[in-house]
Amino acid sequence: MTNTWISILIMWLVTLAIRVLPVTLIRKPIKNQFLRSFLYYVPYVTLAVMTFPAILSVTDNPAAGLLALIAGIIMAWLGADMFLVAGALCGIVLVISLLL
Repeated sequence: MTNTWISILIMWLVTLAIRVLPVTLIRKPIKNQFLRSFLYYVPYVTLAVMTFPAILSVTDNPAAGLLALIAGIIMAWLGADMFLVAGALCGIVLVISLLL
């Protein structure tokens, strides 16, 4: 029981440090172009790293997830609406899972 509370305290401190330290230490706007572009893309990379393995492993057949991923990339590249892409990919996974 004590280990649980210690773990929660450590997680709280780390989360607090990550959110509070940048606000308190960095008062001026960031002018370094490399750092600005790095910070701009961090949320997208984090989302991709969390989403990509789930796309391939959530289905019974990883091939269905891979084909849906490819179709989603193509649809998004062509400018399809997010709701349309999500619905189409669910349909693709369902059809491929039924066929295989």
